[in-house]
Amino acid sequence: LTRIAKDDRGLLPQPINPISATALVQIYVRGQPFGGSDKSSSGHRYDTIPIANGMINAGMSCQLIHYVKEEHDTFLEVCKQFKAIVVRCNPGQIKADGGDQGKFDDSMRVIRKAGIQVWPSPDVMEFMGAKDALCKVATLNIGLEDTLAYYAVESFSEGFKKTMKFQPRVIKQNRGSSGEGIWIIKLKSGDYCKEY
Repeated sequence: LTRIAKDDRGLLPQPINPISATALVQIYVRGQPFGGSDKSSSGHRYDTIPIANGMINAGMSCQLIHYVKEEHDTFLEVCKQFKAIVVRCNPGQIKADGGDQGKFDDSMRVIRKAGIQVWPSPDVMEFMGAKDALCKVATLNIGLEDTLAYYAVESFSEGFKKTMKFQPRVIKQNRGSSGEGIWIIKLKSGDYCKEY
């Protein structure tokens, strides 16, 4: 596979006898500065080295690889050599680099069928990776009851005003985790209701 990252500064040495062999997969969008707004000047995502170091500290090896659409078949064969794959490709970035997200996802499904763990799986990303993912768990003990998704101006106006009075809000316009289009909004007075 083509090496995309300029360096792996901060990456711990790989264990000599790892308990498992893993890979962390990224995508570098060639038409965007640094390969995307979620990347540092090295070409890695900002969280790549810390995630890999966590795995290394747990006794696993963690190879940092980039998905390059022109090398799809080779990429798939390389992935089959690992026990687990951590996918850190923001939604939309494979397409932005000229690739086919469906083809990538289908490859990860092939990997899973071969008994290799893929985190997150394409199916989890498809069903839980959308803007309303937190809404799906809002009523569970891990959720927040005032989590809403808005699809119309009217529902936004009504729901936002109610939730804004309860606690500070996070407004997110885009899917993904690059940090773009996210705002934290607080009441200037700081006077919030005690119950929703």
